[in-house]
Amino acid sequence: MGDIVTVDDPADPRLHDYTNLTDVELRRRREPAEGLFIAEGEKVIRRAGEAGYAMRSMLLSAKWVDTMRDVIEEAPAPVYVMDPVLAERVTGYHVHRGALASMQRRPLPATADLLRTARRVVVMESVNDHTNIGAIFRSAAALGMDAVLLSPDCADPLYRRSVKVSMGAVFSVPYARLDTWPAGLETVREEGFSLLALTPDARAEHLDEVAPHRMDRVALMLGAEGDGLSRRALAASDTWVRIPMSHGVDSLNVGAAAAVAFYAVTVGRPTA
Repeated sequence: MGDIVTVDDPADPRLHDYTNLTDVELRRRREPAEGLFIAEGEKVIRRAGEAGYAMRSMLLSAKWVDTMRDVIEEAPAPVYVMDPVLAERVTGYHVHRGALASMQRRPLPATADLLRTARRVVVMESVNDHTNIGAIFRSAAALGMDAVLLSPDCADPLYRRSVKVSMGAVFSVPYARLDTWPAGLETVREEGFSLLALTPDARAEHLDEVAPHRMDRVALMLGAEGDGLSRRALAASDTWVRIPMSHGVDSLNVGAAAAVAFYAVTVGRPTA
């Protein structure tokens, strides 16, 4: 068990991992470079540990020490206990869940290794909204998708907001980044996947007509909110597919569309 230390100085260097959590651009640079990510809330911290991520430290308010006692006893990491008002000065916001943990990142798998045992894969292009990333991972986990591939410019799934929105589902679905885009899609195709590009374009086929749940291996491509998939990504796909719409609605939020499409490509498949 790590030491439990009461800290009353927001400038204490031991709290470095938790400083300026609301500065998105700073955290985007810092966290991957320093090999860490922040887990917020009891459930997310527990799920990160269960997924095998090593803990660097915890930052708790006093009332959360007993709740997290079993985690504290298992993790050989220091636990910093701090008054919530002082913790807000460190993090930049009120940590209403009362518990934060700094976790150690792990190297991402190679795309080919990830695809070897997968049959249903999500491919995201330029999805850089952390809320959407988290929502898509949560749906991917719930609906039986096997893996996620990210274009080089997608947001970080381990950023605090993504992890929080996904309720820790980012730890359940393995993911990798493609080194090049859209050329990296050739690796996916070479592994036997049909590349289905989700788009509201009227020329696209209805998902139910394509019957992706009957295909052996499917890679479902999703684009960013608003812009959707780029022309290059659409050109690199095998088939354009769309979700039929009613009442004059032309499209869904990418998170909602992902959930509908995931069900369409996984329906009837056994899930754990």
